Parts: sequence; structure tokens; C-alpha cells
Amino acid sequence: MTPLARCPRLPLTALALASSLTACKPAEEPPFVEDREPCSDNNPLRNVYFGDLHVHTSYSFDAYINRVDVDPFAAYEFARGEAVELPDDAGGVRLHQLERPLDFAAVTDHGEYLGEVSACKDPDSPAYSSDLCIGLREGDPAVLVQWGLGLGAQTPVRPKAICEVTDCSSSLSDAWVRTQEAAEAAYDRSAACSFTSFVAYEWSGAKTLSNLHRNVVFRSERVPAIPATHFEEPDYWGLWRALDRDCIEGLNGCDVLAIPHNSNWSNGNMFAVEYPEGDEAELASLRARLEPLLEIYQHKGDSECTNGLANPLGAPDELCDFEKLRTGEFEDCGDGTGTQGMINGGCVSRLDFARGILTEGLREHERLGVNPYKLGLMASTDTHNGTPGAVEEYDYPGHFGAAEGSPYQRLTGTLPGGPQDSPGGLIAVWAEQNNRESIFDAMRRRETYGTSGPRMAVRMFGGWDLPADICSRADLVELGYERGVPMGGDLPTQPSSSAAPGFVVQALKDPGTAAAPGTDLERIQLIKGWVDENGESHVEVYEIAGAPTGASVDVDTCETQGAGSAQLCGYWVDPAYDPAERAWYYARVVENPVCRWTTRDCNALAAAGEELPGACDTAIDVIQERAWTSPIWN
Repeated sequence: MTPLARCPRLPLTALALASSLTACKPAEEPPFVEDREPCSDNNPLRNVYFGDLHVHTSYSFDAYINRVDVDPFAAYEFARGEAVELPDDAGGVRLHQLERPLDFAAVTDHGEYLGEVSACKDPDSPAYSSDLCIGLREGDPAVLVQWGLGLGAQTPVRPKAICEVTDCSSSLSDAWVRTQEAAEAAYDRSAACSFTSFVAYEWSGAKTLSNLHRNVVFRSERVPAIPATHFEEPDYWGLWRALDRDCIEGLNGCDVLAIPHNSNWSNGNMFAVEYPEGDEAELASLRARLEPLLEIYQHKGDSECTNGLANPLGAPDELCDFEKLRTGEFEDCGDGTGTQGMINGGCVSRLDFARGILTEGLREHERLGVNPYKLGLMASTDTHNGTPGAVEEYDYPGHFGAAEGSPYQRLTGTLPGGPQDSPGGLIAVWAEQNNRESIFDAMRRRETYGTSGPRMAVRMFGGWDLPADICSRADLVELGYERGVPMGGDLPTQPSSSAAPGFVVQALKDPGTAAAPGTDLERIQLIKGWVDENGESHVEVYEIAGAPTGASVDVDTCETQGAGSAQLCGYWVDPAYDPAERAWYYARVVENPVCRWTTRDCNALAAAGEELPGACDTAIDVIQERAWTSPIWN
């Protein structure tokens, strides 16, 4: 394995960074070969693996300022089952630990300020005694706002108070090397393949306070010498070009993808249909190649769909009210964009939600011959505690360190945080084995799904000649691959013998643990989106397995009542298929209701005889956890 290389320490300018990337490359690179043992469990029909690809540690300014001391090394150990110490609200610490380790994870600290935070922690740094660094270490909210606003500027610049007195390029390089070292230390290269880590970071552009963030995940340990951040690449087109230039084309053995942060805070900006100067079809292809996935859920809520827009792309869907940050009335962006989504302001766009984005992709495909929004679906946590996979409603530690160090604080916090937050979700992939290559390739081909936390196993296949009795067949998976395509794929050309495509979705409940058994499944829905011959967009929801059963939960005790299913399977043929219309299809798998974390925290406060905040009267009591598969396209 090629050892990690350190870069020349140059002034932190875009030109110097570009030069340093070139300077760090060997004159003649050897062919890249992954140095590891083959996995003992290699399944050609693919296994399901669960992970978290959106994780912040003490290397991120907005985690460290809340007294989070969990670094990337500890975060990966947490993902593998070790306990970590989190700050409480009284200056002490509390332990947190996963009951079930994850299969894979990526620490995605903000690339922006990665070096500045490192300098502020170093007593030998000339910047250590600056007001900005002191405020960061002392948790001054004004400093958090100042650093955050720096990412929302039209022309972002690094903080002069730090970078004019210390070598920020050196600090950034060192922190990036430690990030790589943490991923390498956690990666199980033995035949057991017990855990996979990825080198990653978050590009954190937020112009006009609309969220444009992307998590950048590398396929191997071969990565650029410096992460391309919002300071060097102020817009996402620049990010994709830099990743293409400095990784895919410029570094032997390097491959990468970017995953858009859940889009519900973007005021329509994250997926606005606009292109910089150049060939639009070529640019759409670049976007599609670099961004195959969309984060549909995380602690800041759900980005599948919403009710209340002027163009809802279909009839109101009660399940679209799930875990929303924006409630009540809001302004519809229409065909425009807005600002200030990150402070819960501005308008809401259909392009803030997966259904609108996917459908817009069909329209662009018709116009350009390329679909820039052919996005698979995934979920993660966006934890700022360094706790990947901490998604249980019954054991929610918050996401922001000391700021959410007690039930009362979690229930009274403000966005991001407070009672509208959720524990976040997980990404599931179907891959041959648990290593970087297999998992990355699964993400590239979009054979992924997202869950709001549970680990239900969900398969989806679509094809033209799947047998009608496929749900009862022991060879369901073999037939799915032989006669169709899995989630994330494109239907093959329609044969003359078939009038419409069929889809099968199979779901097995999360088994949970002995102490916390999983929840029964309620139903499977198949969601279809299409653009008709007049250019109008539509969405229809079909029930294909199970049904609401009347299952409920006692919010005083959190005991569940009513039956559900341990597994469900549905086969569905599109009753309104029109070969002239482009369409996408994805599945939504819904569990029976359980107590939401807010109910559990309120119950704990009541049992302790403590004051109950207003959120205990207004917060949603129950939650129906769910999974969303990547679509299949026609």
C-alpha cells in the first residue's frame, strides 16, 4: 500500500493549492492495486450492509464549539462498537455506545475550517490566543455564527484573524493527513472484512444561507493532497470539476463521488436547473457521473416529499408529513429560488424534495438527452457528536454535544436541534462483500436505499418478464438479477411480448436486539413519477403489500399494540404504462408506529419530577420509521 504523502506547505490560495496537488504526485505513478486480503464472505447475489456517510467530529468547527472531543479515530471506533464520552449539560461527560456496530462509515468533517480548527487547538500556534480561537474553545455562540456566515458569503475567504498569523495550509494538510490515517486505522483489511471506512469530507457551500453541502467520498486511500473546499471552489460546479481533474483524471487509483446533503434547506438552489458557460449536455453528464446519490433523510428531517406546494406532483400524501423541519404555512418558490433555508427561512421549492428533483431529471433528459438528476437514495445521521449510526429513538443522545446534553436541552433547542430534529438515518447497500471497492461500486450503480434508522432488509427489482408468482419463489433474487434490474437501474428495452413492466419489492423487518426487538412492518408502497406528452409532471402512490392495521402505541409507556408483518412482498405491474413517457419508480417501506424520541425524553423528565418544556405538549408523539429504495428508471 502506498504510504500517505505529505504536501509542500504553501500559502493557502487556489493557485497554490492547485500547484501543491501536482507537486504531491510522483513523477511516474505505479499501477494502483488495493492491498488487502479477499473477503471470506463474497456473495455474488450480494449482501446488505448498513452504514453512515455523514459524520462530524471534533475536527468540525460546529462540533468542537459544543465541547465535542470525539476525533475521527474515536468516531470510527464508535461505529465498530466502542463507547465514547459525550459532554453533558453540567460540565461532565456521558457514555454512549451502539448496541449493534455498523458495517461501514465515513467521517465527513467540514473541509472548510479543517485547518483553522486544528490551529485553534494547538497551544503552539500563533493563532491560539486570537479572539476567534478563544471563542471557539469557549463555545461562544457569536463565534459559531461568524464562522457559519463565512460559508454563506458570495466570495468566501478564510478568517484573516487566524490565517494571517499562522500557516493555514500547513494546518489543513496535517488535519487532512490525520483524517486519512483514522480511516486507514479503522479499515479491516483482513479476510474477516468486519468494517469498512472511507476517506471523506464535506464541502460546505451555503451561499445566501441556502444549504448546498456535499459529502465527498473517495473509493480508496488514493486521494488528492488537499480537499477542494468552498474557499477554493465557491460553487458546486467547481467542486465537481476539481474532483474530476485532481482525482479521477489526475491521480492513479483515485475515484470519488459527491452526495448532496439532504435538500430540504436549499430554497430550490441545490438542484436549480442552471448551467455555467459550456455545453449543457456535457455538464449534465459531469453532474450525473459525480453525483449518483441523494441523501433523503438525516437528523434535519426528510427530503422525500412535502404537502402544501402549489405543484405537489400528485394528490396529497399523508406520509409526506413525516419528520418535517418546515411546518405550517410557507411560501412556495414556484420556478424560482430563495434564501436563508439554513435558518428555516425563505421559500420552499419542489426541487427541495426527491420527487420533484427526480421528475425534473426526466424533463432534462427529454431536453438534453442526459438526466443530471438520476439519483439513488440513501440516508445518514449528520451527527456532530462523532457517533455514526446512533439512530435509535429510545436512546437518542442529541447531535450537538453539550448544547444537547440533557433531555430538557434537546427539547428546548433551536434549529438545527430541538424537538423537530431526529436521530437521523442509515444508508444500506447491496454489495458482494464488505470492502471499499464493493460498497463504493454499489453506490456508483445506485443499488442503495435509505432508512430513517431501522435495519430492515429491502430488495427491489423491475423487469419485463418477472413471473407473477415471484414473491412465493425461493429464487426471487436470482430471477430479479437474471430477468430484471435492481434498484438504481434502468429498465432494458421493452420487448414486443410485454405490455408493461413489473416490479417486485421484498422487505424483512429489522430483527433488532434481545433488549430492543425490531418493529413489525405495516406496508409497502410503490411510487411512480412521470412526465406526460404535454410536459406535465405527475406522481402516483400505489399500495402493493400490507395495509394499515390499526397498530398503535401507548405514549405513556411506549408499549406497542397491534399486529404487523415480519416480512412483506409485493409484485406490481404498472396499470398505466405508456412507452412514450419517461418514468421512475421507487418503493417506500413503512413500519408500525413507535414512540418518538421526544415522547421518551418527556416521559423521562416526568418520571424524574422535573419541569416539562412546552415541546412535551406540542411535539409529535409517535413515528412510523421507514425505508426508501433507489428508483428504477424507464
